[in-house]
Amino acid sequence: MKVVDYITSKIERLPKGYVFTYSDFITEVNKKEAVIKALNRMVVSGKIAKLSKGKFYKPEPTPFGTLQPNQKQIVKDLLENDGKLIGYITGLGIYNQLGFTTQISNTIQIGRNETLPSLKRGIYNIRFIKQKNIINKDNIPLLQILDAIRFIKKIPDTSIETSCKRLKTLIYKLDLQKQQSIIRLSMKYPPATRALLGALLEDLKSNVNLNELLNTLNPITLYKLSLSPSILSTSLNWNIK
Repeated sequence: MKVVDYITSKIERLPKGYVFTYSDFITEVNKKEAVIKALNRMVVSGKIAKLSKGKFYKPEPTPFGTLQPNQKQIVKDLLENDGKLIGYITGLGIYNQLGFTTQISNTIQIGRNETLPSLKRGIYNIRFIKQKNIINKDNIPLLQILDAIRFIKKIPDTSIETSCKRLKTLIYKLDLQKQQSIIRLSMKYPPATRALLGALLEDLKSNVNLNELLNTLNPITLYKLSLSPSILSTSLNWNIK
């Protein structure tokens, strides 16, 4: 089978929006230059689209234009390496999914254990935040909630009070074990994050022991959020003003 025929056949079996690179074919075809030429010709013909240097996707046409791949596809190589999770999507994309805001963004924020420089892929700007906790499948949903708490002042198109209401709903749905886990993970977050988490859990009358969390905070430090007691009745217990 010719290289171009093999590549065409394989791409036809891929779902729309799937992101791939030269290396997805080189291991099987073993003719790097032929693969590169074939993919570039397919871009020109419109059979595939180019996302960024060396990255392509199978386009999905709509009456409003070609749909971009979903965010996870665009950055999947930054989230997983040889089957091991090394990062997770956070920021606006997740705040939208979790119901904090209706705003969408062309910036994809990724939590990683190491700091990396920003980069661009297609229309998307990719930025990184340092995550001090181990990143695994079970932790990610909890880390995303903690990130929302940490950056609550920066969530667009909403208010801090509205975001607190949403946080209470999300945390209330966590079982006791997950509430204990989110406290453990919060120990590697800034004090303001731990304080707001503690106030939220106490307000929800959680059965978890909050003494350890409270003892990590400086009793004379104030955290300014301008929250009404009707939204978070326990805020003063955690020095949140």
